[in-house]
Amino acid sequence: MKEVEQWAKRMTEAMGQVILGKERVMEKLLTTLLCGGHLLLEDNPGVGKTILARALAASLGGKFMRIQCTPDLLPSDILGVSVYVPALKKFKFHAGPIMTHVLLTDEINRATPRSQSALLEAMESGEITLEGRTASLPDPFFLIATENPMEFEGTFPLPEAQKDRFFMTLSMGYPPEEAELALMGKQKGLSHPVESLKAVSSVEELKKIKAMVNQYPLTKEIEDKILQLVQLTRSDSRLELGASPRASSALYKGIQALHLIRGEQADPYDLLKELALPVLQKRIKLRTEALLNGLREEHIIHSILEQMERENSS
Repeated sequence: MKEVEQWAKRMTEAMGQVILGKERVMEKLLTTLLCGGHLLLEDNPGVGKTILARALAASLGGKFMRIQCTPDLLPSDILGVSVYVPALKKFKFHAGPIMTHVLLTDEINRATPRSQSALLEAMESGEITLEGRTASLPDPFFLIATENPMEFEGTFPLPEAQKDRFFMTLSMGYPPEEAELALMGKQKGLSHPVESLKAVSSVEELKKIKAMVNQYPLTKEIEDKILQLVQLTRSDSRLELGASPRASSALYKGIQALHLIRGEQADPYDLLKELALPVLQKRIKLRTEALLNGLREEHIIHSILEQMERENSS
C-alpha cells in the first residue's frame, strides 16, 4: 500500500508548483478523486480554485474542461447537441464539455435547476442520457464545482439531493504570506505556470491506485465510530435533516484513502474527526430556531464530535 502514499506525494509535489501552502487541501482533493466522488469548492473569487482543477488535470495527464455557469446556460451546453449536416444528410453529435476527465463547473449555483439537474446523472452513475441514448463518460470523470458564498443575487441554491452527491466540500482560503509572495514571483511571465505542468501520473495508474484504496480494510472500532457520528446527527434536536447513509459511506471511503495517502502511521480516528466537517457540512440541515440562534453547520459538527469524545472516554 506504500504505492498510494508515493503516488499522492508525486501528485501533491506537482500541483504544489502552482498551489502553494495548501497541502491539506490537495490531500483532500486527491482523497475525493480516489473515492470516485465529486468536490464542491466554496470560497471567495481569486483564491485559486480554477488553477487547482487545472493543476490536477495536468498532473494526472487527463483532459480538462471548464463551464462558466450562468442563468442562460442550457443542458445541451453541458451534455452536447446533435447538428444536422446537409452534406452527410444526417445528424452529427457534438459532445459537450462534460466528456472530459476533470470538469470545473464555475459558480454552479448561477445555473438554473434545469441545467443543474443535467449534472446529477453524470455525478451519480458516470453516464448521460441524451436524445434517448445513453453514453458513458470518460473514466475517471471528476467534477469540481465552485460556489461564491458571498453573493446570492441571481443564484439558484443547490437542492439537498444534489448537495448530497458531492463527496466533500472544501474551502481553500487565502494563502500564507510567504506563499502569496512566491506566487507573485511565479506569475510575472505572460503565461500562467500551470500551463507548463507535466504529467506525473496517468489515468491508467489512477485506476490501479483506486483499486488499492478500495481493498484497504478499516477496523470494526472505526466503523462503529463512523456509525456513532452519523447517528448523532440524526438524533440532534438542532437539525432538521441528519446525515444520510451516503455520508457514512463517504466517511468510510475517505478514511481509507486519506489513511493511505498520509501513510499507515496516521490515526484513523483523527482522520474521521478531520473529515467530519468537509463530508457532513452540506449533508445536514439546521432547524430555523438553530439558525436564528446564530448556529451554523460547523458548530453542530464540532459539538457532536465533542459529545463523542465524552461518551467514548466515560
